[in-house]
Amino acid sequence: MNFHVMTLFPEMITQGLSASITGRALDKGILKLNTVDIRDFSENKHNRVDDYPYGGGAGMVMAPGPVVRAYRSIKEQVTENSDSKSLRVIYLTPQGKVFNQSMAEELAAEEDLIFLCGHYEGIDERALDMIVTDNVSIGDYVLTGGELPAMVMMDAISRLVPGVLNNETSAEFETFQDNLLEYPQYTRPEEFEGKKVPEVLLSGHHGKIDEWRREQSLIRTVKNRPDLLENAILTEKDKKYLLQITKNL
Repeated sequence: MNFHVMTLFPEMITQGLSASITGRALDKGILKLNTVDIRDFSENKHNRVDDYPYGGGAGMVMAPGPVVRAYRSIKEQVTENSDSKSLRVIYLTPQGKVFNQSMAEELAAEEDLIFLCGHYEGIDERALDMIVTDNVSIGDYVLTGGELPAMVMMDAISRLVPGVLNNETSAEFETFQDNLLEYPQYTRPEEFEGKKVPEVLLSGHHGKIDEWRREQSLIRTVKNRPDLLENAILTEKDKKYLLQITKNL
């Protein structure tokens, strides 16, 4: 997986992804990170990339030229190294579709992803029309720039790239599997300040453990995120259990 990030703060992206799981994956070459400083494509002697908005208003707007030229430099590099001609360009914006696990799974199948991080009052609409394929938000709030949302997305996507996680089953059996929240997790000691690990987890009976974990996922989802159930993948047994637990809530 090759991540390309168009940004005014490349060091922020590099530092953010250089630790933990993504850092190890970068060291191994499983992930590749290409940060592109949009300022490098300014034609202004001061490397200025913003200007006052037409029509007036507060703040500044990122000009189209540097953004489009930065994108074209990435596209030229990518097409030299592969036969791919269509590139996904993700613009991080509160106006976009909200990022979720299903989107992460879809994007993880791509060989190259380009992230465009805006600043100030946004980016000239002409640049967005010319290069952006996906408008994506990580939530209904406003941040100072697109770098943090880009890192959130890259972290989530990276976990789904083969070889990134040491335990290949981790990405499959965790929160949002089948659109359900993850079951509770426990480790040693068996008892901590009077609180004990559920007996079923100590039984060694994998069938019963799997059943307990599924039931706990259903309970957590009903209590904390009932909206997820609309698109959850449920068996007939799950549906019967849901009817039972909802009566007791």
